Amino acid sequence: MAKVAREMVEKSGINVDELLELLIKNAAAELTTYYYYTILRANLIGLEGEGIKEIAEAARIEDRNHFEALIPRIYELGGKLPDDMRVFHDMSACSPANLPANPTDIKAMLTVLVNAERCAVRGYTHICNLTAGKDHRTYALALAILNEEIEHESWFSEFLGEGPSGHFMRRGQNSPFVSPFMQ
Repeated sequence: MAKVAREMVEKSGINVDELLELLIKNAAAELTTYYYYTILRANLIGLEGEGIKEIAEAARIEDRNHFEALIPRIYELGGKLPDDMRVFHDMSACSPANLPANPTDIKAMLTVLVNAERCAVRGYTHICNLTAGKDHRTYALALAILNEEIEHESWFSEFLGEGPSGHFMRRGQNSPFVSPFMQ
């Protein structure tokens, strides 16, 4: 644990135990989303599914990167992950992104994907609001993840016909905002 880091966050007025709970629950959401997106991506088949597969894969890989980037901060602040993966899964900040009952229903598949991203946007916005001006490192990390989650949401919402977002699929680089936290 980085004792001074935790001390400074506490002195800023943040309840570190509450912050750690949020970070751990969001880390659980990232890892479980990575898992469920693996299943969703495998089921994106046919003419309509293939068009979404690359975007689902980018979001899947970036969610894994978000998990990896959160772990050091959790431990720096004196937290730790649960020893039992089932406990970790069940504490996720977001509901499981389960395969819809009819996996050939692309609209249902997109709804699962966009809802998972919307949950993530809400979670990281909350962490940013909690840490802004108080815990610079956690704020920067949460903001970086938030930027990517907003892009994920926009990609899927466009496929649902909710309107243009102005965001474009990235080519060749995953996690442009989060990658500095993964060095």
